[in-house]
Amino acid sequence: MGEQSSGVRSKIVNNYILSINNIAAAEAMNMARKWGIDPVVLTDMLKVSTGRCWPVEVNNPVPGVNKDAPASNDYAPGGTVSIVKKDLGLAMADAKKSKAALKLAEAAWEVYDAVEKEHMGKDFSIVYQWLQRQI
Repeated sequence: MGEQSSGVRSKIVNNYILSINNIAAAEAMNMARKWGIDPVVLTDMLKVSTGRCWPVEVNNPVPGVNKDAPASNDYAPGGTVSIVKKDLGLAMADAKKSKAALKLAEAAWEVYDAVEKEHMGKDFSIVYQWLQRQI
């Protein structure tokens, strides 16, 4: 990846993208649920569209859409909310030191902080369930 520490920083970058994509996927799937769109049919469409991403394709937050995803197994963790929140915090701290703007980070931090309080130890895709009780 380059100079020493580039590997770790690359992992932080990857996990930052994942943390944001996970919330976006959960919000989108929740919105579609409220509109009565079948989550399996929607997921099949998203897998071949511009909304394609790991949280939709592999770690889908809707129970029953992907039988191997944590959501289909009572959100048994692959990666816990706490781990994602920790990695998001690392990204925020390093971005601040290097003066890199992360405009979505604070909002994501607030989401994961609230989700962690209610769902400690669960997979981070449980954001989908948490969103259903908002508003």
